Amino acid sequence: MGLFSFIKGAGKKLFGKKEEKTVNAPTGEINSPSREDLLKAEISRLGLPVQNLGVEISEMVTVTGQTETNADREKVILALGNVDCIGCVEDEITVTNPEPEATFHVVQSGDTLSKISKDVYGDPMKYNTIFEANKPMLEHPDKIYPGQTLRIPAQ
Repeated sequence: MGLFSFIKGAGKKLFGKKEEKTVNAPTGEINSPSREDLLKAEISRLGLPVQNLGVEISEMVTVTGQTETNADREKVILALGNVDCIGCVEDEITVTNPEPEATFHVVQSGDTLSKISKDVYGDPMKYNTIFEANKPMLEHPDKIYPGQTLRIPAQ
């Protein structure tokens, strides 16, 4: 549990001007999903296992719930923090089977997973360890961007 800072102007664009609208069939009202619902939908889309997920946005995002591993907890934090306009995530997720926590790395201009792997592990060929630790947020090892925060598992 803790407070994690992110670069507010970098990340996935979930809160656009063209937010998806739904029509309430009984009343005919047009509804837009809340920012909290959009963040919950992103965690669901990524298939991250967390029970009783709660997301609250004020000056920061507060996330609650329960997950089995620190890896899943950290992925939820990163999935929320790597959204454009989110500058801070307060973590209140409980972990039932805790293991050692990973460190976080903010991608700089010119970084590649191989370069980060060489800096962290001394071996550029261990880039796949970082890639696997950041799935499903990363779809391809070459698709990282400056300002993105990545999980770096201990070796």
